[in-house]
Amino acid sequence: MKARFLDLSSPVAPYIAAFLAHKRALNRRYDVEEKALRLFDYYLVKAGVDSLSAMTPNVVDAFFLSRPRTQPRSFNHLVGVVRRLFEWMVEHEVLDHSPVTTTLRRQTKSRIPYIFDLPAAQRLVDIARGLADTSNAPLRGATYATIFSLLFGLGLRVGEVTRLRCDDVDQTREILTIRHTKFSKSRLVPMGPRLAARLAAFMMVRQQNGCLMSPDIPVFSFTNGRPINPDTISMTFHALVPKLDLDIRPGVAPPHLHDLRHSFAVGTLLRWYEQGASPAANLMKLSTFLGHVDPASTAVYLTITGDLLQAAASRFERFAAPLSAGGAP
Repeated sequence: MKARFLDLSSPVAPYIAAFLAHKRALNRRYDVEEKALRLFDYYLVKAGVDSLSAMTPNVVDAFFLSRPRTQPRSFNHLVGVVRRLFEWMVEHEVLDHSPVTTTLRRQTKSRIPYIFDLPAAQRLVDIARGLADTSNAPLRGATYATIFSLLFGLGLRVGEVTRLRCDDVDQTREILTIRHTKFSKSRLVPMGPRLAARLAAFMMVRQQNGCLMSPDIPVFSFTNGRPINPDTISMTFHALVPKLDLDIRPGVAPPHLHDLRHSFAVGTLLRWYEQGASPAANLMKLSTFLGHVDPASTAVYLTITGDLLQAAASRFERFAAPLSAGGAP
């Protein structure tokens, strides 16, 4: 058993350890979930629960209510983690049934993300390119312009961009190697000629300005050794958004940095519609490109926009036209 499991000491502790090991064997990082299960283990010890038979629905409910989770999403996530643990124990015949009977809280609010179209994304890149250098941030404009181009053009996570090393950029094949992703998998991401040329030009400028470009050096760094903090990129993004003069519809949340990834997914779906391709048949390709475990995770990004509705309506009209004329579709 790994050392990090040694302080788990409730009756359910060995099953938490085995459950986490099972998830990680499936290439799931499960760090946040481990923290939730540690809280559960600690609560059981403090509550004096000394056997699996004492793990009643009332005990589990009391744990959920003891946590300061005011937001439905946070509360439901906690319930879901503990529920999956007990379902796993039932599957392995440790328990006859799960003691989790808690009702999930209704989520009345959902954030509608802002979807960047190509002109808006180009304005963001252009404005970022004009950022002045500082003593702590040389090539600041070129750095952020390239980062935002990768986030929008490839749908990468900001952490994936900041972790890029020079050796991860294959300029010959125009491919990025994305390592240490959210689900502990590595993947290859083709860039396309324009984006590959933009990244290659940026790396050349860095080298010409005396920046170290050895294989293990971060592509995006102001210190020649430490990658730019994702929070710093987010703050820069939010500082630039007011300059974009965006038309944000009622009900749509102000732009977040992660919306660039969201915009890539929606833009891909829109192109499929426009090209006559089947989004459902191609969803697995998009899921793989984005580094998701399954297409269900990708579906979260596919927000319905006016452009998507129009594209879907146009396709339906082409499908239904023969019917209106009395023929077969």
